[in-house]
Amino acid sequence: MQVISGFQETPPFDVLQPAEQSAPFVFNSPHSGRHYPLPFLQSSRLDAVSIRRSEDAFVDELFAGVVDLGAPLLCARFPRAYLDVNREPYELDPKMYEDRLPPYANSRSIRVAGGLGTIARVVGEAQEIYRERLPVREALDRIETIYKPYHQTLRRLLARTHVAFGHAVLIDCHSMPSTIRTSDNGPRPDFILGDRYGTSCARSVIDQASDILRGMGYTVARNKPYAGGFITEHYGRPAKGLHALQVEINRSLYMDEARTDRSAGFAELARDLRRFCEELVAGSDADLAPDALAAE
Repeated sequence: MQVISGFQETPPFDVLQPAEQSAPFVFNSPHSGRHYPLPFLQSSRLDAVSIRRSEDAFVDELFAGVVDLGAPLLCARFPRAYLDVNREPYELDPKMYEDRLPPYANSRSIRVAGGLGTIARVVGEAQEIYRERLPVREALDRIETIYKPYHQTLRRLLARTHVAFGHAVLIDCHSMPSTIRTSDNGPRPDFILGDRYGTSCARSVIDQASDILRGMGYTVARNKPYAGGFITEHYGRPAKGLHALQVEINRSLYMDEARTDRSAGFAELARDLRRFCEELVAGSDADLAPDALAAE
């Protein structure tokens, strides 16, 4: 099988930056990419609508206002079905490939077992993506040419922010299916905030985010069923002044999930999210620096 070409002509991601960064925040939208390379689509058994089931559609647009607030926004152009940067670099499923995986691949993670590794096997309700097995070099090529540069860029944005402000706050932006519930009998939350059960950011960050959203009339849950993925866990180092919070938005607030299209609620939610980010950025940050945390 021939290796699938991907992003030789189209940049795989964008960094939207203010003229001058004035806030110690970095926003990241790793799952909103919607550029599907033709060879990838041709390799798939799914139609153009079904393959988008795992996409956090339009989340980058919902958070675009953060640039005017003085914070950068990193957003993927590649789709999650093509490559998932919210995974370890080599969470790979051996059943997907023609040849043997390298020894450093993590093929036994829970995410791989569910078909949602670095190179996903399924989208949506366990819908298989590929018609046939891939060559391992295809997976490694995506990791080398897109995954690694994406994380290098994210690390650079966070490091620059940390140096400039003494601390940095990463807001990892996602959306979730409207069918998600926090319990069998509980309401469907509008937002789920994830801080890896208190380990990826100072308590004040998630408390403030929750208070702002609830003050705007939204229902908010924490950590269940989404506590934060690889990005939140990997970059959140509160003791070092690096804080990471995952924000999951209920898709029913802003889109028609069946058609993967914006709904009438899109503009209102975008306005609310700009206000949310403005209040979050303007909030007290005295306890986010390493010295302040060490004194607690």
